[in-house]
Amino acid sequence: MKRASALLLAGAALGSSALPARAQANAIRIATLPIDGAGEVFYAKDAGFFAKAGLDVEIQIMSTSSAIAAAVASNAVDVGYGNIDILAALHSKNIPVAPIAAANSYDSPGGTVRSVALLLPANSTIQQAKDLNGKVVAVGGLRGLTQIATQAWIDQHGGDSSTVKFVEVPIPAMPAALDAARTDAALVVEPFLGVAVKTHRVLAYGIYDGITKHVMLGAWFATPQWAKDHPDLVTRFASVMRETATWANANAQLSGTILSKYTKIDPDVVATIARAHFAEQLTPALMQPLIDAAAKYNGFSSFPARDLIYVPSR
Repeated sequence: MKRASALLLAGAALGSSALPARAQANAIRIATLPIDGAGEVFYAKDAGFFAKAGLDVEIQIMSTSSAIAAAVASNAVDVGYGNIDILAALHSKNIPVAPIAAANSYDSPGGTVRSVALLLPANSTIQQAKDLNGKVVAVGGLRGLTQIATQAWIDQHGGDSSTVKFVEVPIPAMPAALDAARTDAALVVEPFLGVAVKTHRVLAYGIYDGITKHVMLGAWFATPQWAKDHPDLVTRFASVMRETATWANANAQLSGTILSKYTKIDPDVVATIARAHFAEQLTPALMQPLIDAAAKYNGFSSFPARDLIYVPSR
């Protein structure tokens, strides 16, 4: 599949600018995105969980999942954040990826339902899923999570996603694209949704329900070789992510302050958005729905989630 290969080609230049190898036995280089769902490493660092585990972490913020995948594959970083659909696509092409710890999840009903919505211009005549047939819908990434979820939601609510033209638009630019009639609808997520709903009409919240009502969206991953060579680091990193998930889920205000610090999102905006929920374990049953949906809409054969998860050698 072209997209899976492109994930490694996009940002391939990272290989030439890789950081020097660090000799410290406790060092981990981590790549993440400047969003709440990928923010656990920010929280773990500032809350002292990494230090308590004796880990010396270096966090790099990257702008795209493809850049993170390229960085992990080229050993420019050790661990990266990735959506389950991207990791499944890479796995289907025999590109080695190994999820080692859980990241964010989606829960419906619950607060995270309001973290994603399909928006329309205020004067749009669209009323239901079937009205999107033949229309243009903006998503954050072609063939990625936002498109897969939108396709599934449309098909489950009486529409035909095969007739829809999907276009990739940066999420911050989606309101302007709607206003300029460059797209008929747009899937918008936090931290931009709370502002966008003030001037645009919501067709539906909870679009990820099209995949399932409870699903793991992301994971922290490495290459199988790095994980095999660093079993103690893998164990300690996974333990820190479990501790951080519990802490972040219970401390929205404190984690929000940290999120603003690293992402530069206005603290007042962070205070109003539907915050991410984090899973504590890599649970195959929670990963499988997104793997299956990605396979269905992106044209590869599905596989058991257990085949993706890293299992230490015994």
